[in-house]
Amino acid sequence: MGGKGAFYKAKYGGGGKGGGKGSKSHSNDSGSWQESGSSFENNEQQEKWSGNARRSDEGALRSKLASIDGRPYGAYRDLEGCDYSFSDFTIHLDKAQSDPFAAPSKMRIFAPTGTCQFPKELLLSKVHRVALGDFICRRFWEDVHKLGLDEVKQSKSYHDKKGGELNIARPSQHVLERNSVIVTSTGDVEVRFQLSLPARGRTILGYECQELMCVKLPAVVRRTLPYSQHDSRCVISHVQSVCDQEELRSKLHELKLVSFIANGSILPRRSGDDDRPMQPENAIAFKSPKSLETTIKLKYHGEITGMGIPTGVTVIVGGGFHGKSTILNAIEHGVYNNIPGDGREFVSTISSAMKIRAEDRRSVSSVNISSFLNNLPFDKDTSKFSTQGASGSTSQAANIIESLEIGSKLLLIDEDTCATNFMIRDKRMQLLVSKDKEPITPFVLRVNQLHDELETSTICVVGGAGDYLEVANTVIHMDSYVPKDVTDEAKEVVKKTSSATMTESEKLRECGSEFGAITHRIPKPDGITSCLGFKSKVFAKNRVDLVFGNETIDMSCVEQLVENEQLTAIGDYLPYLASVLSKKPNLTLQQVISEIEASIDANPNCGLDVIRPSWQPPSGIYSRPRKLEIAAAINRLRTMTFKTK
Repeated sequence: MGGKGAFYKAKYGGGGKGGGKGSKSHSNDSGSWQESGSSFENNEQQEKWSGNARRSDEGALRSKLASIDGRPYGAYRDLEGCDYSFSDFTIHLDKAQSDPFAAPSKMRIFAPTGTCQFPKELLLSKVHRVALGDFICRRFWEDVHKLGLDEVKQSKSYHDKKGGELNIARPSQHVLERNSVIVTSTGDVEVRFQLSLPARGRTILGYECQELMCVKLPAVVRRTLPYSQHDSRCVISHVQSVCDQEELRSKLHELKLVSFIANGSILPRRSGDDDRPMQPENAIAFKSPKSLETTIKLKYHGEITGMGIPTGVTVIVGGGFHGKSTILNAIEHGVYNNIPGDGREFVSTISSAMKIRAEDRRSVSSVNISSFLNNLPFDKDTSKFSTQGASGSTSQAANIIESLEIGSKLLLIDEDTCATNFMIRDKRMQLLVSKDKEPITPFVLRVNQLHDELETSTICVVGGAGDYLEVANTVIHMDSYVPKDVTDEAKEVVKKTSSATMTESEKLRECGSEFGAITHRIPKPDGITSCLGFKSKVFAKNRVDLVFGNETIDMSCVEQLVENEQLTAIGDYLPYLASVLSKKPNLTLQQVISEIEASIDANPNCGLDVIRPSWQPPSGIYSRPRKLEIAAAINRLRTMTFKTK
């Protein structure tokens, strides 16, 4: 265990996350956040969480649990802040729950390199270590689940037994950076989980807890953390697959592609609420049309061939139920890496891709949507457009501009979830309603300008809006889940229906010659802090709602969130962002998010702990969200206000 102190010192700077200068604290019941010299409530708490904890051993833990058997529940807190060293790992209880009905206790396991013994080639880069941590997390969760240790005990009365459930964040089909399992560059492993400490009523069941912490938990650790307990081929292939996916995504830009789908990929999912691949006998493997086929060489996999979608405007057409939305769904989730066997391992999309849709009733604050809407009734200013209840068209315009503000280079659009009057305005409607009476400039007239001026591409699924054939650089026809390149045929259709095509002078009258610059906004921190009072609750619900103090942020239309832990991380990200803005009040939204992301990246082991509230112990409840989803939450917070730069 000789390297453990150095591990915590390197990870937490010797004083715990935020234990040094410049961390944030929740100062009073007004909800304000301020910088303070110490992030912890007291020195004792700092010792508990920092790696400077008291030392003890397995025998002492067993004795302690036996001694508190039958005592009031609060006696569990005597276990806090001590490292209990077993022969091959250490258990640390950061925070014991206050009673059996409270949130579960937060615990960590630390296993040194000597216990884990993962080969150095699996630790070469952060991508390697994130992939390895993902593998360990899955095996830990599977072992806990197989043993039934995560089953909630049903109690019929106050005096029944309660607790005993052990939980670690369950990973999705995607491989994300998480803080539930941390693998360091030297091969040490830390596992963070929650344990509901057992009781009858509010009386401690010390011997049952002894069985959990000293027998069952160590058995799980010894089956999941040492390299020798796994099939080495599975571990290596898992890590190498993730590294190849990351390399594939990094090569898209130089190849002038925005997305790539490998031949043989299985894109359909089992159901709307089951993200696992459809059974092979029921699915059609993906096969690229020859005209779009691209071959890319990867470090571990070697050459891989599939469909490369080029920059520009790509339109995906086809009949209903032929796979249009399925392929778009795969593309939108291609911003993440996937586990081997998912079927989408080599479906890769540039990391700044953003799914866009209409979103009735969302709030909008000071967004310049004048490229899409102007001349509103009552002279409403669209260069700093604000509303607490956006319409379909204004919400879709805001969603696009907000994404561009953060740096999106690919917009993903499905006609089915869009506002029709925002997408198209055909010739007949132009003749009936003149431009001076129509405030909306449809997206079809701006989509090429977005690419030409801002280098932002678009992939658009359409089933009825034929006007998009005229502006498309590439047209893909999905026919019974088989893609066909029909770009040339689409051009012929446009020629044959030239009477429906707008002339250049008509286009100029409708939309002008330029899209225009993107206005960058400066967020005001009080829009965040005003929601938070003393001990305000911040938590995520089903990847849809973020309860943020006295506000609830509706994220149901932000479709690229894949784990609830991403939304949990966003909930703690926002107050941290406010604290940064309190020191640097002139940072734009893009700049402040980029600065925090750089801080997270600068820590090679547990960067996500940067955003952890200083009064909370380390816990494995975060999966890393993208910049675009962080900004989306800020933009949907109804109390948020901005000033323009």
